[in-house]
Amino acid sequence: MNPSSGREAGAPPEFREHPGTLRPVGPADFDAIHAIEVATFGTDAWSAATLADELAGPHRSYVVLEVDGSVRGYAGLLAVGSQGDIQTIAVDASLRGTGQGRRLMDALIARAEQRGVRELFLEVRADNPVAKRLYASLGFVPIAERRAYYQPDGVDAIIMRRDTGEAPVNG
Repeated sequence: MNPSSGREAGAPPEFREHPGTLRPVGPADFDAIHAIEVATFGTDAWSAATLADELAGPHRSYVVLEVDGSVRGYAGLLAVGSQGDIQTIAVDASLRGTGQGRRLMDALIARAEQRGVRELFLEVRADNPVAKRLYASLGFVPIAERRAYYQPDGVDAIIMRRDTGEAPVNG
């Protein structure tokens, strides 16, 4: 991938031509974000009320991926003092595998660094190898496990940590 182009080899032809833009979330984005949330996370999805509270919460920074005028992904950061937490990240199923999750994560990591965050954390489902590989390639390392964290499925969460300013281990 050429980072300056926002394009990735292997992406569908229509996506290579229209890579989309990242921008801060706005009030009009809620319905699209909620639809992606439900489609992506199923039984783990935040309710509309929880999502609304999260988007409006203090110390939050959310970014959306917009392609041809439609929100196709989003990600959120909670940053307080020197610590930050990746709250969520989701990309429309039709764009998975095109590098958009990495773009969203890069944007959150940059925002965390701008806010003076020195330790960045996230939780990932133990049964999600694609996400775990992405996070590891961005310098996140597993530090703990939370048994049966994701409900109602009872799936464990792997807690991962990254020191900001670290070079990614695999990319």
